[in-house]
Amino acid sequence: MSRLRVSLACGLYDRTWDLASGSIQPEGIDLTYIALPPHEIFWRMLRYAEWDASELSLSAYTVQRSRGDRRFMAIPVFVSRVFRHGAVFIRTAAGIQTPLDLRGRRIGVPEYHMTAAVWARGLLEHEYGVKASDVHWFTGGQEEPGREERVALHLPPEIRVEPIPPGRWLNEMLLAGELDALISPRPPEPFPDPQDRVVRLFPDFRAVEQDYFRRTGLFPIMHTVVVRHDVYQRDPWVAEALYKAFVAAKAAALARLSYPGTLVTTLPWQAAELEATRAVMGQDPWPYGVEDNRVALEACRLYLQEQGLVEQAPPLEELFAPSTLREFRT
Repeated sequence: MSRLRVSLACGLYDRTWDLASGSIQPEGIDLTYIALPPHEIFWRMLRYAEWDASELSLSAYTVQRSRGDRRFMAIPVFVSRVFRHGAVFIRTAAGIQTPLDLRGRRIGVPEYHMTAAVWARGLLEHEYGVKASDVHWFTGGQEEPGREERVALHLPPEIRVEPIPPGRWLNEMLLAGELDALISPRPPEPFPDPQDRVVRLFPDFRAVEQDYFRRTGLFPIMHTVVVRHDVYQRDPWVAEALYKAFVAAKAAALARLSYPGTLVTTLPWQAAELEATRAVMGQDPWPYGVEDNRVALEACRLYLQEQGLVEQAPPLEELFAPSTLREFRT
């Protein structure tokens, strides 16, 4: 019996390696895994819907669904998650000592809607009292000119977002003193800065993030996986088949990390790192599924509303394929 051919564009992660290598195949599917940088995937999928399924920014997907865009259906697989205290960089000469000092400042961000910025602004508001409306935001390329928002912005007037001038880029403006801070998934170049012109707002960000997780239970979700609507409408079983395959691939990655005496990463203290992480986050620090991630998903919906990106975020049950909301039990 022939298998359904499905193309999937996704970053190459340890938790998806078995899908990329073909050692795990989704039930009934002949999967073609296209490994690309996530930002390229998002650009091409949002504009051209090039693949049957892909990794996609959680914020972009939620914003588009709130506007009636039904081109994609998500499955509760979260291939990218990152704490974002470490993504806030400040110019040392700006005199910023605490998060509250960001009020009234000029802060650069590659794209206002990007999920990393949504989470960083959310923690700044809920942990430190700095709202999106307290800051003047500037958007554009981080290391080169020309970057544009992938999602059109329709913001309330109290939130000020301004594209940087043509031919300029964020890192250059930060070093020139035209910006006070930068929020970005990638550190500005060069970092660490030999001259200490730019440093992190939270120098010991790991300790701050661990405390944040213990208190809130939030492990920020960056990216989900979506299936193109025409594929899902024609063969709705594809959503569950892909979900189960991603779950199996993640389990295989965790098993490799846990195997005694096997160094599967270039981290010399891999075993110690895994034990320290599990002491804070439990045996599976990277859960999939809606229920195990409801706290983080609801927080992201709230932040999108607070930051003016959506008037009303869709309920979680509308964002994910119904067949993936509950798992089959024997």
